[in-house]
Amino acid sequence: MRASDRAYRTLLDEIQSGALAAGAVLGEVEQAARLGVSRTPLREALGRLAADGLVVQQSPRVTVVSEIDAGDIREIFEMRRALEETAARLAAQRGDTATFAALAAEFDRASRGETPAVPIYDDLFARFDAAVDAAVANDYLIAALRTIRTHLVRVRRLARENAERVTAAVIEHRTIARAIAAHDEDLAAHATHLHVHNALESILASLQSEPPVSEQGAA
Repeated sequence: MRASDRAYRTLLDEIQSGALAAGAVLGEVEQAARLGVSRTPLREALGRLAADGLVVQQSPRVTVVSEIDAGDIREIFEMRRALEETAARLAAQRGDTATFAALAAEFDRASRGETPAVPIYDDLFARFDAAVDAAVANDYLIAALRTIRTHLVRVRRLARENAERVTAAVIEHRTIARAIAAHDEDLAAHATHLHVHNALESILASLQSEPPVSEQGAA
């Protein structure tokens, strides 16, 4: 792995996990030394993070982790809705019936409590996303979705864990997977729209119901 890729991955993980909270200063000299890379690959890594919208440059040698608030979250979800609805439609056109029928069956078992909770759910959601990406087969759309998912990891860290919402998300994914398996583009897009709307409402409600906390504490 190139030094710049290693630095990017480490900083990305730290931002998403909350180890580097919003407003954290990423001094070029200090970060290069901490990560064990020279300043050139560090600059490349910071440039990629800036392109992702995860950091902002305050001066030629000082970068900070970007702030995120309810307005930012709404904007992220506006883009998420547009991208995921399009992806769902394309997956319904192009996807393999057996693949999505199998995923729908897994979501169904999970929704009835026949599967262990969070770790399995996370794996199931990730495999569903990968199946949609493979079905879509559009590098530009997938790249845009990847950027949005990068932000979603961070957004979810800010929200309080909600077991009821996780269960609801499993059921929503079951509906989407069934629609894709049936090649029903309209239902796939509508079910995706509903899922994204419900996810946003849950996250905003969680943020409003708790006193402000740092990303470190929210993890």
